[in-house]
Amino acid sequence: MERFGTLSFGHYGPLGGGRTLSAGDSMKQAIELAQGMDELGVDGTYFRVHHFARQQASPMPLLAAIAATTKRIEVGTGVIDMRYENPLALAEEAAAVDLISDGRLALGVSRGSPETVLRGYEAFGYTGSTDPRGADLARDHFATFLRAIDGEGFAERDPHSPFGGGTGLQAVEPQSPGLRSRVWWGAGNSESARWAGTVGVNLMSSTLLTEASGQPFDELQAQQIETFRTAWRDAGHAGKPRVSVSRSIFPITTAEEHMYFGGRQDGDQIGVIDGMRSTFGKTYAAEPDVLVEQLLQDAAIRSADTLMLTIPSQLGVAFNLRVVECFARYVAPALGWVGTRV
Repeated sequence: MERFGTLSFGHYGPLGGGRTLSAGDSMKQAIELAQGMDELGVDGTYFRVHHFARQQASPMPLLAAIAATTKRIEVGTGVIDMRYENPLALAEEAAAVDLISDGRLALGVSRGSPETVLRGYEAFGYTGSTDPRGADLARDHFATFLRAIDGEGFAERDPHSPFGGGTGLQAVEPQSPGLRSRVWWGAGNSESARWAGTVGVNLMSSTLLTEASGQPFDELQAQQIETFRTAWRDAGHAGKPRVSVSRSIFPITTAEEHMYFGGRQDGDQIGVIDGMRSTFGKTYAAEPDVLVEQLLQDAAIRSADTLMLTIPSQLGVAFNLRVVECFARYVAPALGWVGTRV
């Protein structure tokens, strides 16, 4: 494990006991938490994206705010649902955030996860999909997005324009050098991972796989990672791609943490999500020395270079910063992480 960071679902709304977390509070707390983690030397802060839900839906303003107020932490998404995106507008926004952050963007995109609505992307104006889950739409949008960030022209220049004129096709602006190397695809199964390797983008793998072979989740995910890397090599891409996995991991060092997470540790689960038989990864919650022993046995964590910790953002900045600092001090070094500030 070379890097670790946090993955936030960005939930807001009623908290119980008459308390409510507003959308504004959620975003401002995310910025404050990222600033604290930047000081600790944590490597990344990443956000889930969900539409028609009380969660982060339009992450670029948030990522830009974090990028502008931090120095080294990677800012990213895990993942943006490409079914909902205008690929040229996303290319402009991604380049802008990448430039503001001096190349610290980790843009995770994919088909997206199950939603609270039916074919919500059609309400955004994106119709014509022949797939019941819109996978064809997501990949078409993604292909256009990659062409845009690679500098391909899309609109015919006006030779009579008072703003420069010329002939040929004009690319979107701004362009950010190296942005392509900071794009990730969120794969839920081996076929999707193989496709990402062939295309030549990094791989994000979550705590859910839409596969169920009877194997433990970590072994199934490790195989997915190997499938991705093999496809990358077979396609002849240069360099070494990055791979991230996410986990629910809670070091228990205080009575409060035990109250929230004690007894939460469970095994892998098999279920059906979005109509597909799927494998859900376990939750790790224990004292730091126990966590180290357990995580060292996790085949996918051993294979990936980046680990994303899912955090309970509703519990506030101070609580989450303490959980992250505890992981950085007592767990991460045993997994291979070398921190510079903690």
